[in-house]
Amino acid sequence: MINSDILQNMLIRYPNLAGIKNELSAVCSEIITSLANGGTLFLAGNGGSACDCEHLAGELLKGFCSKRPLNAEMQNKFADLFGNAGENIAKSLQQGLKCISLLSHPGFGSAFANDVDASLIYAQQLLALGKADDVVIGFSTSGNADNICKLFMTARVLNIKTILFTGKNHGKAEAYADFVINAPETETYKIQELHLPLYHTLALIIEEHFFGGR
Repeated sequence: MINSDILQNMLIRYPNLAGIKNELSAVCSEIITSLANGGTLFLAGNGGSACDCEHLAGELLKGFCSKRPLNAEMQNKFADLFGNAGENIAKSLQQGLKCISLLSHPGFGSAFANDVDASLIYAQQLLALGKADDVVIGFSTSGNADNICKLFMTARVLNIKTILFTGKNHGKAEAYADFVINAPETETYKIQELHLPLYHTLALIIEEHFFGGR
């Protein structure tokens, strides 16, 4: 169940996003279902949107607004194996969610871009790391990023759901996306300014589902 209070709070602060509420809710449900079944959320984008990928991954791999302590079984295993040192480690570690930013492999990326095809860097990683019923988010403010289009094509072959975060204009990547989040702006920086509250809200909803609220 998607927490409507979290969505409503976003809309109070950003009323211009009201038209995206239902699509964002559907996207959250899709990601929650995938993660609950052992899936992975992959992220890809270019320029400022690449930074958004790293940002969102950071909110999911560790506690965002909840502390996410390890469960008792895991804490006890640390203590049994490593004594006081294990207890201290277990107190600091936080539960995370499977999320991979496809920006995070610069050695691979430079080699593949040089030796093969730079436009397929994201697609190649998804082919190697992804599996059916995973989910991938592609950020493209224009909706026309060639590497995002090819990433989504590869995802469709692998039966991986695709989510496009873009702007008001309808770019070619929409043809390959299962879900589209259209921020109601046309200028790149304004679109990116609206992507931030959208993916923060997504992170809050996913975190609450798996770990409870603050």
